[in-house]
Amino acid sequence: MQLRSDAPLEAAGAAWKSFDIARGAPGTHLLIICDHATNLVPPSYGTLGLDDIQLSRHIGYDIGALAVACELGRKLEATVISSRFSRLLIDPNRGEDDPTLIMQLSDGAIVPGNAALSGAERERRIVSYYRPYHAAIEAELDAMIARGLVPAILSMHSFTDTWRGVPRKWHAAVLWDEDPRLPVPMLHELRTRTGFEIGDNEPYSGHLRNDSIYRHATLRGFPNALVEIRQDQIREEKGQREWAELLTGCLTAIFGDPGCAGPLSRVDYWGSKTDIEVHGQQI
Repeated sequence: MQLRSDAPLEAAGAAWKSFDIARGAPGTHLLIICDHATNLVPPSYGTLGLDDIQLSRHIGYDIGALAVACELGRKLEATVISSRFSRLLIDPNRGEDDPTLIMQLSDGAIVPGNAALSGAERERRIVSYYRPYHAAIEAELDAMIARGLVPAILSMHSFTDTWRGVPRKWHAAVLWDEDPRLPVPMLHELRTRTGFEIGDNEPYSGHLRNDSIYRHATLRGFPNALVEIRQDQIREEKGQREWAELLTGCLTAIFGDPGCAGPLSRVDYWGSKTDIEVHGQQI
């Protein structure tokens, strides 16, 4: 079975690597993460009982998100950390105790490889794939702090053109919880530069306890934003390049604005635990 993917398959017999890191310049404050980068499944799991069509859908990965993240990282000389396993194997953008961590049914598709999952198998996936990805992000953040930088984290995602038969009006969205330092100017820049419909915590909410942004940015006081792009905008290479160029312009303007750059250079905490523990919709 040939999977559509943004990352190469491992050579036969090689150890499975759960994440990729594309290194940026050591002095760059921005860290880009891509939780749902690929639809790859480790060989020992086969295809989780799914065919090519299902694995190539949005249920397997965030279509186009990795290509945008990598091109953006190249333009801004920012490090990009991306997962190398399908969200159907285990979803790194969920807390370990989240019931949607390993989906048995996803947007109408039954996932045979996840049926009747034992506690031991759940723990195996957490230890082998989920935790190494998050450990890589934590290690990079710690290294940035050690270099005297306050990291700003941008999480790249994509969402479907339609949901349950209804077309989605948003071209893209910025999701966030309580920290406005990056998302508010990002919303302004995107809307001003494009005239597009840019969702502010819609069609999804940025309030999701123990997602990647919560654990790596909110709890550590780092500025952050999650950008979602509608998949028809970035299915093809042309759209991926255009969105990377657009986001590059937005972020360059934000970090070059003294009114934004000052607050972005500080570790700061926003809201209370009550505020940031509100569960949102699926991201």
